[in-house]
Amino acid sequence: MKFIQEYQNPEQVHRLAREIADVVSEPMSFMEVCGTHAHAVARYGLHELFPEQLGLISGPGCPVCVTPPEVIDAAVRLAQEGVWVAAFGDMMKVPGSQGTLSGVKAQGGQVRIVYSPMQSVEWAQENPGEQIVFMGVGFETTVPSVAVSIGEAKQLGLRNFSVLVAHRLIPPAMEVLVDQPDVQIDGFLCPGHVSAIIGSKPYQPLADGGIPCVVAGFEPLDILQGVYVLARMRQEGKARVANQYKRVVRREGNPVALAKIKEVFEVTDCRWRGLGVMPDSGLRLREEYEDFDAEKRFELDLLPVAEPPGCECGAILRGAKHPTDCGLFGSACRPDHPIGPCMVSSEGACAAVYRYERVEGD
Repeated sequence: MKFIQEYQNPEQVHRLAREIADVVSEPMSFMEVCGTHAHAVARYGLHELFPEQLGLISGPGCPVCVTPPEVIDAAVRLAQEGVWVAAFGDMMKVPGSQGTLSGVKAQGGQVRIVYSPMQSVEWAQENPGEQIVFMGVGFETTVPSVAVSIGEAKQLGLRNFSVLVAHRLIPPAMEVLVDQPDVQIDGFLCPGHVSAIIGSKPYQPLADGGIPCVVAGFEPLDILQGVYVLARMRQEGKARVANQYKRVVRREGNPVALAKIKEVFEVTDCRWRGLGVMPDSGLRLREEYEDFDAEKRFELDLLPVAEPPGCECGAILRGAKHPTDCGLFGSACRPDHPIGPCMVSSEGACAAVYRYERVEGD
């Protein structure tokens, strides 16, 4: 199937949905850990095609959402103090306890949306008298471009460029998720974008522990094929790593990208919103690149910050609650007035449900 329309063929979609129903003879609960999957499922109404016994729950697949509020507060504080801050557009309206980057920009702060971290390096070159901080948020997908940008800044000898590192790693989080007492996970729909970088091999420990994993793309047939394979494995009592997204993902991943990540970053323990501190689940700059660490350059004190009262983003990111279980959903918390990141991020589970599944008047 070479053309995108073939992955959206209604007849094939309904045929595969029937095959899934034939396989599912007992309750099964699968988790997708990619915000793009969450939005695709909601957009195409795939939940309505699943049998009643099968549940597909959203996990911590939105890097903006799992970024703890103290990181957002640090970026806001830097911008308020005259540092020029560059960030991806998703971060602009994410609320911290001290406001948002878009709020600082509205008040005259130098905050800029960039589409590549290299743009922030160019911004630093053009303004040698100003300190430029790029907000490095993202999973393994975005890390290679950030690593390349830091390498470029080092080669140029830039002393006014640094990165507020908030990168998170997906596989360690998945291993923690399966041990949660309040969430049943019978299999993982693994993220296609992340897997394009890391490959399918890193999910093998989960399969070895009895949890089936399928790397899937983002069109309706991609997702349904992934769910079908998970259901088959669960029904047969098997667990392995299957790659449905072979047109993009290889078992070994992208060796060039992985080498660049390893050159600039090293693995460290990291705090996630809703999941707390997890071992080996984040990245920090290696010693030879520490001059570009904004946290050290500006002596930032990233102490944990309390979540907004009533916000259930943490439980939603763990899969323990559905967005509509939050008392703020659709009333106090809306895309135009978000209380938590899951409502404002383009990959947030709350944003997906609000946009595609909310019944008018709810």
